[in-house]
Amino acid sequence: MVVIVIIGLLATVVMINVMPSQDRAMAEKARADIAVLEQAIETYRLENLSYPGNQDGLQALLRPPAGLARPERYRPGGYIRRLPEDPWGHPYQYRQPGRHGGAFDVYSFGADGREGGEGDAADIGNWH
Repeated sequence: MVVIVIIGLLATVVMINVMPSQDRAMAEKARADIAVLEQAIETYRLENLSYPGNQDGLQALLRPPAGLARPERYRPGGYIRRLPEDPWGHPYQYRQPGRHGGAFDVYSFGADGREGGEGDAADIGNWH
């Protein structure tokens, strides 16, 4: 019985120490994905002379939007191989113009999958 209690205590200590590390790792993964998407969007702008519109969103990085002024300028194969999901399994969001002082926002809703929030549920975006 004593051995079972000791194993239970050790498991609790390990979980208390491991869980915050996993949350930080997921937030860092989201920041890395956002940086990659941000670079792809900037490359899109340099080659097509404008940012993707809200209606096209991040899909414009995979295939040329229908209303593209100069479709011949669009890079063959797109600007990214595939759109990643955030670490919580939700699609990344795109908004142009951005609400945080930039030309565009690329962001994740965080762990709760909803806009806003605090702590682990806080939005993670290119404005941080």
